[in-house]
Amino acid sequence: MSDYSINTKCVQSGYTPENGGPRQIPIIQSTTFKYDTSEDMGRLFDLEASGYFYTRLQNPTNDMVAAKIADMEGGTAGMLTSSGQAANFFALFNICEAGSHIVASSTIYGGTFNLISVTMAKMGIEATFVSPDATEEELHAAFKDNTRAMFGETIANPALTVLDIEKFARVAHAHGVPLIVDNTFPTPVNCRPIEWGADIVTHSTTKYMDGHGAAVGGAIVDSGRFDWMAHADKYPGLCTPDDSYHGIVYAEKFGNGAAFITKATSQLMRDFGSIQAPQNAFYLNLGLESLHVRMPRHVENAMAVAEFLQSHPAVEYVNYSGLPGNKYYEVARKYMPNGGCGVVSFELKGGRKAAETFMKHLKLAAIETHVADARTCCLNPATSTHRQMNDEQLRQAGVPAGLVRMSCGLEDKKDLIADLAQALDAI
Repeated sequence: MSDYSINTKCVQSGYTPENGGPRQIPIIQSTTFKYDTSEDMGRLFDLEASGYFYTRLQNPTNDMVAAKIADMEGGTAGMLTSSGQAANFFALFNICEAGSHIVASSTIYGGTFNLISVTMAKMGIEATFVSPDATEEELHAAFKDNTRAMFGETIANPALTVLDIEKFARVAHAHGVPLIVDNTFPTPVNCRPIEWGADIVTHSTTKYMDGHGAAVGGAIVDSGRFDWMAHADKYPGLCTPDDSYHGIVYAEKFGNGAAFITKATSQLMRDFGSIQAPQNAFYLNLGLESLHVRMPRHVENAMAVAEFLQSHPAVEYVNYSGLPGNKYYEVARKYMPNGGCGVVSFELKGGRKAAETFMKHLKLAAIETHVADARTCCLNPATSTHRQMNDEQLRQAGVPAGLVRMSCGLEDKKDLIADLAQALDAI
């Protein structure tokens, strides 16, 4: 459905019912699949035929939803994973191994930062973290002979920095490596990184794509544009025979359009089993069908909240790229002219005590670790996710004690502002 708009793709892509078939995507709740002959199944194990034999690797429901997300992002192939963390790990580990090096933005989600800096380091994969605001010269300087991937987030969680995708892609490609972009916060409704040079796109589908706090999940989309064989020395996993699949060379057999996802499925999903449950994929598809309607409302509410907070005397500062004067206003307008996401962060005057009072008096906004939900939720890191730090440590980490992260839902913006106003008055 490449000729259709993103709005239509949200509703229609991925699945076309047969005559008399179910209108909604069917949930194939089965661990395994039957074949008439051993030869039929053997062709699947040899990657000589398409089909399914065990849901730990692939499932029809998942593949239908993955195809929709790939179409929405403008990619050639996609896969679902059990979580956004699994998606980022698979996307990186699919082209990295012991002795490899990754260049990543320093303001990415803390869980992903830990994945790269701690867990993958234990696997022999080192990383260099760079500022999202680094110059091209500084980015070039971070690369090494063993660099195999560059990674960043379109809008970072929770820092809300905005990635200059074209700049990062230009530098990555100059060194013959792909740029991987986590596009969770804007979603393809508001930004399609592939159009700006990204090679691989990942998502925590748990957030806006699901949109209702119902199902954890992740997704990977391949642009099909990176020429793996042109850099065969860097990517032996894709460009040399895979002995675990009878010597198949993925880049040769499946081409640039399918090699990356085929390898991630047949190797990583086979060995790690981080599959998304078919039931969760079904819930995800329901969320995708309204994504194009929900995202403008999230942005509208966030903008209204940001403007209100910016003028309130109890607020030290507001961080939202949609506000004129924000550090990332111009780059956000370039990549996301219709707005980015519904997440706003702000610091309260009075620090920890003010934040605690504010949070206690919220009535409509729920206190949750979640973001990107249909319902508004708030979090004060100093009293929750970062509560082990003192005030000085928090400030050094860029998370002052009075900082609040608010994910604006789909409620009426007047009600959200009224709730904020009464909680601020209580300080």
